[in-house]
Amino acid sequence: MTDYRTILLAEDSQADAEMAIDALREANLINPIVHVEDGVEALDYLLRRGKFADRGEGMPAVLLLDIKMPRMDGLEVLQAIREHDHLRCLPVVILSSSREESDLARSWDMGVNAYVVKPVDVDQFFQAVKTLGTFWAVINQAPERAGQQPV
Repeated sequence: MTDYRTILLAEDSQADAEMAIDALREANLINPIVHVEDGVEALDYLLRRGKFADRGEGMPAVLLLDIKMPRMDGLEVLQAIREHDHLRCLPVVILSSSREESDLARSWDMGVNAYVVKPVDVDQFFQAVKTLGTFWAVINQAPERAGQQPV
């Protein structure tokens, strides 16, 4: 039996989260999707703490990360991820409505793998998420570190 890696979606807007999940499902991805509503929950999931302390081992195939979230924003999450050795290779895609040049520049400086501005048009947003899901969950493979088994 094949183990499909999780897609972690960190999005505080319920409407955007539902649309992203629908788009990923329409792309015929069978990866489990975990939705968290802020940056603190995203890190709790990745670090297996709090309500996620008992989750199985392994990292998600990709983290789809909104920037503007309560408690801890997406750029703070990205910075924390890149500071943890075991999370450093996790593919992170910023999926945000922010068109601020500073957000884009900081994201790239912190090692984001892709930055997608959420289109205002629902159909374009839907198509963008389907494409992201297909690439990051199916086509792309995270690099393996020397002497380490894939997670």
